[in-house]
Amino acid sequence: MSTQTTTDATITTPVEREIHVERVFDAPRERVWAAYARIEQLVQWWGRGNRVDVERWEFRKGGHYRFVEHSEGETHGFEGRFREITPQERIVQTFEWDGMPGHVAIDDVSFIDLGDGRTKVVTVSQYHTPQERDGMLQSGMESGLNESYRALDALLAKG
Repeated sequence: MSTQTTTDATITTPVEREIHVERVFDAPRERVWAAYARIEQLVQWWGRGNRVDVERWEFRKGGHYRFVEHSEGETHGFEGRFREITPQERIVQTFEWDGMPGHVAIDDVSFIDLGDGRTKVVTVSQYHTPQERDGMLQSGMESGLNESYRALDALLAKG
């Protein structure tokens, strides 16, 4: 049994319209990729234990996705389209949260094999304006993201 250290993601705003997120996972790149690419795994960590209804999942270039998370009597919808998928390396997609309708971000997610059984996931989210970026930061995104990543740690630890 391995000992796992859980840390929060590093979230920075190096330029006025972007959020950069970096997080290292104690699992090989193939397993981390599968947790993002296979819907039956994604729903186990995306909602941090909350029920997630998958209304659409078309994991291919041009494909559409939509999830609705249910928590504490509320629903939160998320959707977008896949722009680029390079297996085990990169996913580029649009991202829109129902809490900020019409404000679409472009997420570029890279999966970096650290060579020691760990994987760094780097997400660069680009917004149309600094105000949209700041709105996402003020929405509770950081705590929700870190809760999701802890759920992903637990899923990856199961094997």
